[in-house]
Amino acid sequence: MLSQIYKESGISPKVLALGEEVLAGLKERFTEIDAIAEYNQLKVLGAMHKNHVSEMHFQATTGYGYNDTGRDTLERVYADTFHTEDALVRSQITCGTHALNLALSANLRPGDELLSPVGKPYDTLEEVIGIRPSIGSLAEYGVSYAQVDLLPDGSFDYEGIRKAIKPNTKMATIQRSKGYASRPTLSAEAIGELIAFLKSCKPDIICMVDNCYGEFTEITEPSDYGADMIVGSLIKNPGGGLAPAGGYICGTAACVEQVARRLTSPGLGREVGANLGTNPAFYQGFFLAPTVTAGAEKGAIFAASLYEKLGFRVHPASETTRYDIIQAIDLNSAEGLKAFCAGIQAAAPVDSFVTPEPWAMPGYDDEVIMAAGAFVQGSSIELSADGPLRPPFTVFFQGGITWYHAKYGILMSVQKLLDAGLVMC
Repeated sequence: MLSQIYKESGISPKVLALGEEVLAGLKERFTEIDAIAEYNQLKVLGAMHKNHVSEMHFQATTGYGYNDTGRDTLERVYADTFHTEDALVRSQITCGTHALNLALSANLRPGDELLSPVGKPYDTLEEVIGIRPSIGSLAEYGVSYAQVDLLPDGSFDYEGIRKAIKPNTKMATIQRSKGYASRPTLSAEAIGELIAFLKSCKPDIICMVDNCYGEFTEITEPSDYGADMIVGSLIKNPGGGLAPAGGYICGTAACVEQVARRLTSPGLGREVGANLGTNPAFYQGFFLAPTVTAGAEKGAIFAASLYEKLGFRVHPASETTRYDIIQAIDLNSAEGLKAFCAGIQAAAPVDSFVTPEPWAMPGYDDEVIMAAGAFVQGSSIELSADGPLRPPFTVFFQGGITWYHAKYGILMSVQKLLDAGLVMC
C-alpha cells in the first residue's frame, strides 16, 4: 500500500526503491538524532516547568503591550533553555537578518570595528555590515569591518585572528551555518574554542553567534560555551513550524538590554511590544522544536546519502556529524538546480502546482531560485530549497516539519532530475 500511494504521488518504483535502499543504512544515525531530540525536549520542558507556563500566558495583548506576562515569561523560557542571563523574543523582529542587524547595531558604536573570524558572512548580512554599500549600513555609521578567512581545511586561522584584533575591535560575529558557502558548519564546541581564544586576546570583546539553522541539533548551544549573544529566527528551528514570524536574541543582560532599546526606543526598551495573539504559536512551536528539528536533520542526512549515491558532491558528506539542518548539493548545472527546486515545490502542501523561477531577490548579489510551498511565508524549517544561480549550482536543502514530508520532498527532487534526464537510477 505504501508503494502504491508513493506511485500515485508521482514517485516511480525505481526512485522509491533507491530511497529505501539508502534509508536502510541510516537507522543508527536516526537513533542518535532521536536521543538528542529527547534530551532537548526535556530541556525545553524543564524551562517551561520552572517558569510556571500557564493558560493565562497565551492571552493576546494590543497597543503598547505593557505588562505582557505571556511575552515576558516566554523570554525567560528561552533564556533558561539556552542558559543565558536574558532573552528577547518578539514578533516585531521580522526575520533572522533583522535579528542579527539589531544585535550588531545595538552593541556597536561609531569608531568600533566588527570582526568576522570565520570568513565571509551570509549574503544578506553584507549590506547590513556595508561590505556591499547599502543605505543604513554599519559602515555608514562609522563601524569598520575586518575578516579572517578559514584555513583551507576549514579550521580557524588563529594567528590571523590574533593579528586582526585591534584596540577598537568591539565585537566578533560568528556564523554557525555555512550560508551559501561550502565551508563546514561549526559545532557549538568549536565555536566555544574560538570564543575562548578571542577573549584570551581581548577579554572585553563581544562574541555574537548567528545560530540560525543550528538550534537543537546538539545537546548544547554556543551560549553554553561563552557566547555573549546567540541570534536566530523563529521561522527556522525554534519556531517549530508554528511561529508565524519573529526572531530571538539570547545572551548577557547588558547585550540584550541594548538590543531591546534598539528594537523599540531608548527609555522604552523591552516594556513595549504587544504580542498580538502570537503567544500560543510561539510557546507551542518552541515546545515542538526539538522534534521538528530532528525530522529536518533526518531529511538532510537522507538527502546527502541519496545524492552521494547518485554521484553528486554533497557537503557535508553523508557520514559527517551534523551541526545544522542544511544540506548542500552541487548539481553542476542551472537545469539541475531548477529541477531539484521544482521537485521540492511539487512536494509542498501549499502551491505545489507552482514552478519556481530564479529572480533578483533583495539582499543577494546573484539571481536566486527558491522552492517553498509553506504555511508561513519564507519559513525554512518547513520543506524548502534554494540556491544562487552561479557555478557549481549548489542547492541548499533544509526543513520538513515532519520527517515523512522531508523524505517525500527528496524523492520528488530525484524524480524531477530523472524525468529531465539529469540522473540515472
